[in-house]
Amino acid sequence: MTSESRPAPDWVGDVGLGVRAWVGETPPTPAEASPERSAGTGRGKGGRDGRSGKGGRSGKGRNRTWEEREAARLAREEAAAAEVEADPEAVARKILLDTLTGQARTRQELADKLAKRGVPDDLAAGLLDRFTEVGLIDDGAFARQWVESRHRSRGLAPRALAQELRRKGVDDEDTKLALEQIDEADQRHAARELVDKKLRSMRGLDTQVATRRLAGMLARKGYSAGLAFSVMREALRESHDEVDDLEPPDV
Repeated sequence: MTSESRPAPDWVGDVGLGVRAWVGETPPTPAEASPERSAGTGRGKGGRDGRSGKGGRSGKGRNRTWEEREAARLAREEAAAAEVEADPEAVARKILLDTLTGQARTRQELADKLAKRGVPDDLAAGLLDRFTEVGLIDDGAFARQWVESRHRSRGLAPRALAQELRRKGVDDEDTKLALEQIDEADQRHAARELVDKKLRSMRGLDTQVATRRLAGMLARKGYSAGLAFSVMREALRESHDEVDDLEPPDV
């Protein structure tokens, strides 16, 4: 038997193309099947493995320009507006349910969310009323939970907590009731914990300098000057610093 020397088929070395040839299909050449791979086989002027550009990267992975990002943002906004126009109530309900999943929100926060998505005001007001009626929106419960959590985790005093709740749209009555959870003993205990923690990072610091820093911290947390000075004086005395001539700092 004489052996013939035939050129290897174009798909040799590519399993996927080989399978297509085996089942009777006419496979494309590797260049046709994977033009990107074919284009990157040579080592050209653009860089290693045929990659172009100063950093050796092809254009596929380049960062988008500001114009491209802006066009994409506008396209998303137009698509969202079209969705709201097609079925505004369904979209608004979905927005509310998605936003409330896993975390309570105030009525004002939800109203702002709906307005940002272009939901008509009258429809938004009706849905917010309905969600309030069934208990999915409860500013009073939100305020109580917020006060308890932020006072415990951040040591915030009532003044700072009231400011946060006001920014979230909670009314004065709900805010007042929520802040009743914190009495003067709670404030003093939280302030002392803050001072003790801060003092550990200020060892060796001049007493007057330490006092100013502690007073500034407690003021930012919402504590009154009188309570802050009393707690600082007590903590510094227990740390054996000289506090007999300590004067309340201007905060």
